[in-house]
Amino acid sequence: MLTNLQTRDVETMIHPYTNLAAFREAGPLVLESGKGVWVYDSDGKPYIEGMAGLWCTSLGYSNEELVETAREQMSRLPFTHIFGGKSNDPAIELAEKLKEIAPMPVSKVLFGASGSDANDTQVKLVWYYNNAIGRPEKKKIIARIKGYHGVTVASASLTGLPANHTDFDLPIKNILHTSCPHYYRFGKDGETEEEFATRCADELEELILKEGPETVAAFIAEPVGGAGGVTVPPVGYYEKIQRVLDKYDVLFIADEVITGFGRLGTMFGSEAVGMRPDTMSCAKAITSAYFPVSAVMIPEKIYAAMLDESRKIGTFGHGNTYAGHPVGMALGVKTIEIYQRDNIVGHVQSMLPGFWKHLDRLRDHPLVGEVRGKGMVAGIELVADKATKRAFDIKKTIGAKATNLAQQEGLIVRNLGDTVAICPPLVINAGEVDELFDKLTRALDRLEAHVRSENLRAA
Repeated sequence: MLTNLQTRDVETMIHPYTNLAAFREAGPLVLESGKGVWVYDSDGKPYIEGMAGLWCTSLGYSNEELVETAREQMSRLPFTHIFGGKSNDPAIELAEKLKEIAPMPVSKVLFGASGSDANDTQVKLVWYYNNAIGRPEKKKIIARIKGYHGVTVASASLTGLPANHTDFDLPIKNILHTSCPHYYRFGKDGETEEEFATRCADELEELILKEGPETVAAFIAEPVGGAGGVTVPPVGYYEKIQRVLDKYDVLFIADEVITGFGRLGTMFGSEAVGMRPDTMSCAKAITSAYFPVSAVMIPEKIYAAMLDESRKIGTFGHGNTYAGHPVGMALGVKTIEIYQRDNIVGHVQSMLPGFWKHLDRLRDHPLVGEVRGKGMVAGIELVADKATKRAFDIKKTIGAKATNLAQQEGLIVRNLGDTVAICPPLVINAGEVDELFDKLTRALDRLEAHVRSENLRAA
């Protein structure tokens, strides 16, 4: 039976990425406080936040420096916009810092409020840029099957997941999708990982040639896939992809919304996987999720085209109310200061041996088909048959059962289909890593017992 608080929620709110019908019966988990890697529900029960919220709360909960930074900025200048040439000190400082630490040359930074709107902006800028330089036919943008880039009309079109398209009338025109670089699921029998990577690059080239290189403007990719199932491309994949993009003058957009700011053991994920992007989207950990901020890193050639268009049109007709919000900007400056001062990237690297020791042990679990990931993000794919990689019937909701059992054990993780995703705050310590995997292992053992008792492996 739902509590009063749960009932009020059910009767007033729509929850994203939720089965709305089933939710009316189950109700929400209501969280009331957090500290470090822990969050506490309305009954005071503690949970390790094994997803850092939504891949984002990198410095953990209730960081006193961030709280005080927000308080100070709220008391000084709680809001101003950056329309019409207005600005504020924190916005200037954050833009300077992002240019300094970016893994590629950046001319200017365009702020927004979410990863979705950053990638939506990328689409608009690609179209704007090619119009400005006299290539109005070069407009198509290629994303990847199972890639995730957001939920606005344009960014959801980039996202390569059926649930984001079905009955939303998406994708829109000029958005295409190429191969998902997940070897475990899409590699052919007898095909090596390098051969698979070569085939993915060849399939991208075939798509470009089919559409006409003069019509293909950009390719967008996450260094390591997130919400599409934590997909990790094979070694050498991005080098092969880059050669194709260079050959046909196709811009490379890096979606670093999840992988930016230390998640893969480098400041940006592009550095960890050998990507050479022209432009980049980031959000989430830019403020450790304490304020909604996104940033698009713009190269000089796109900025120069924007200047020409502004002269022609009289303005740059894009932006949103909360772009450059001084509280978010101040938090971004402080967050990056903490990353650098406390060597958060070094801390992540020191935690990785223990983190991956636990993950490697799970490879032998009877439910686990594959463990994949990089840095401090991982996906554990649950299968009915390890030898054949046969998945469970989707109606048996094995992934959801796994995360529900983990929640009972005091661990919050997320299922992406039957893949259990793990993405803890970067400040997690060795003891907390151990505790996280103790809870997860107990949940998987309980799930295995349930699978056996209910004969859920039956085809």
